[in-house]
Amino acid sequence: MDLLPFTPEHAAAVAGWPASPEEVLLWCGRREFPVTGETVAGWQEDPEVHGYVLVGDGTLLGYGEVWTDAEEDEAELARVVVAPPARGRGVGRALVRALLDRARGAGFDDVFLRVHPDNAVALRCYEGAGFVRVDPDEAAGWNAVQPVAYVWLTWPVRVTGTP
Repeated sequence: MDLLPFTPEHAAAVAGWPASPEEVLLWCGRREFPVTGETVAGWQEDPEVHGYVLVGDGTLLGYGEVWTDAEEDEAELARVVVAPPARGRGVGRALVRALLDRARGAGFDDVFLRVHPDNAVALRCYEGAGFVRVDPDEAAGWNAVQPVAYVWLTWPVRVTGTP
């Protein structure tokens, strides 16, 4: 599997993966259903958003973003989604690890994720990839300005740089 930069040609396929309004909400927090390719492509207009696709054997398997914040010296993995036919096969975990490698390779040691509290599948994926929950007080502070009380996770940086 290869992690490649997102291009506008990927937008319609990625936008079509969520099958319900509930899936859209859990994936990207939007109430728009279906999500349009224009919406997905438009996310790339933000210079701090770096979209990627995971491809295996010429098939689009997943999509995710690395949001960078140079001022805070941190990155956030966001809008991670796996194509329906590829779900349940470890693709999400591979995608998260590949996005983490991009964030760390760009010099960010502090890498975070936020998960909708009702998205148990994504939470298992992220924890399975090695992310751990942030301190509850820190999460509460971050959630003060959020539309829901997200579950916040971080990459556990150790002295050796590995979990």
